[in-house]
Amino acid sequence: MATPTPPDPDYRARVRASFARQPFMTLLGASITALGPGTCEIMLPYRRELTQQHGFLHAGVVATLADNACGYAAFTLMPADSSVLTVEFKLNLMAPAEGEALIARGRVRKAGRTLTVVEAEVSARRDGAEPVVAVMLATIMGLHGRSDGPKEGRA
Repeated sequence: MATPTPPDPDYRARVRASFARQPFMTLLGASITALGPGTCEIMLPYRRELTQQHGFLHAGVVATLADNACGYAAFTLMPADSSVLTVEFKLNLMAPAEGEALIARGRVRKAGRTLTVVEAEVSARRDGAEPVVAVMLATIMGLHGRSDGPKEGRA
């Protein structure tokens, strides 16, 4: 598959600025570790506060990372005057999310004018290996001509 050309040459700065406006990502401790046309990688170090009763990273955390990796992979291919929202996703949990860090890697499968289909794999880094613990298929909507910042009246 050929590497797509982003319509916004400054997509990296736009994606990183949008990600930085997500207090939830800051709360979790997640960061973008790689970004390219149609791709996004997000990493989250293990934190006990993010686990469920068995000590695995919570499925909600896994889903959040995969959703963000999908959304921002899609966002790299949207015009500069766009915003991005998830329309739907399907998450398959394949193994317990345990290790030193989670890495979510999103990749656009098909970019459309309004809807983009994206897939993500979430891996758990442990002992030098990165087994896949979850996969996601998502549909992402591009809201063209709409600011990616907060709506008026919201913080």
